[in-house]
Amino acid sequence: MKKARPFNFSAGPAALPEEVLQQAAAEMLDWQGSGMSVMEMSHRGREFISIYEAAEADLRELLAVPREFRILFMQGGGLAENAIVPLNLSGLKPGGKVDVVVSGSWSKKSAAEARRYADVSIAADGAASQYRSLPGNWQLRRDAAYVHICSNETIDGVEFHELPDLKALGSDAPLVVDCSSQQLSRTIDWSRVGLAFGGAQKNIGPAGLTLVFVREELLGHALPICPSAFDYKTVAEAQSMYNTPPTYGIYIAGLVFQWLKRFSYAGKTGVAAIEQRNIDKAKLLYAALDGSALYENRVAADCRSRMNIPFYLREERLNEAFLAGAKERSLLQLKGHKSVGGMRASIYNAMPLEGVQALVDYLKDFEASHG
Repeated sequence: MKKARPFNFSAGPAALPEEVLQQAAAEMLDWQGSGMSVMEMSHRGREFISIYEAAEADLRELLAVPREFRILFMQGGGLAENAIVPLNLSGLKPGGKVDVVVSGSWSKKSAAEARRYADVSIAADGAASQYRSLPGNWQLRRDAAYVHICSNETIDGVEFHELPDLKALGSDAPLVVDCSSQQLSRTIDWSRVGLAFGGAQKNIGPAGLTLVFVREELLGHALPICPSAFDYKTVAEAQSMYNTPPTYGIYIAGLVFQWLKRFSYAGKTGVAAIEQRNIDKAKLLYAALDGSALYENRVAADCRSRMNIPFYLREERLNEAFLAGAKERSLLQLKGHKSVGGMRASIYNAMPLEGVQALVDYLKDFEASHG
């Protein structure tokens, strides 16, 4: 009998759908009779171009990306985009002003990186709540080139469940969204977005691939110091082939897109189906934590992440025993980020409901034996 794979709760690089891994393994030496692995293909050859075109079309369909957005397949991850975005967009208005909403560890890094290239103002900061709730009372500058948010903070477990309407807040600046750990987990209101970006290693594929969704009207404003390979206009005009893209990452992402198009749950398909399952997974785990005397989640209920759920044992001395027991139950990578401690369960798209149920069962068993 085939041994079941462990449930991997890594925050990223994260678990991939098993059938995607199986297909990639089957095609490793010979992709569809080409005699080549995808890793060996020229990025300009007809075989890889067909992979790229299918991946882009499937992604646009899954997320209902409007035609006025260009989809770019880039490198460097979300962290590099913290520099690439201001290099491209801070020149949209004179003065190079950028407003950043700091809702946790990643948007704090975004602000620090953008300061290398722009006049950055912290429009709101959740530090007073220790990043356990979304910051309020935004102070937006009317002449800001753009406003930056991180829609899901993987370390702190805080998520925007609705993108802000900047026009309602008195700003005509485009909204830039770091959606690295949220993309493809739910639908997106594109009417509120100027640019969205994210590393693929959460819900989409292996580390090394970065996706950028950018309105065409925002292209062509890069600062003179922007490297040509990072100029969105240059990348868009070359259809992401200006330099050699992360070809194997694009291939795996394409397989994930195909898997998601086939995915069904609760009478729904595609992104609507995966969003519903993500809601159900998060409700199941939060209910177990909230009903416990041993564990606690410290994030405000109205902005709890569906993707990354940090939690703490009220008796810290039990941490190592908890992790050891989890590993024995084939529940992997539950240790929290070193900057905040505790535990963290990342339950991205590839994590099945059964995996969350297995974690909930372990939480209850561990509490019963250590309470």
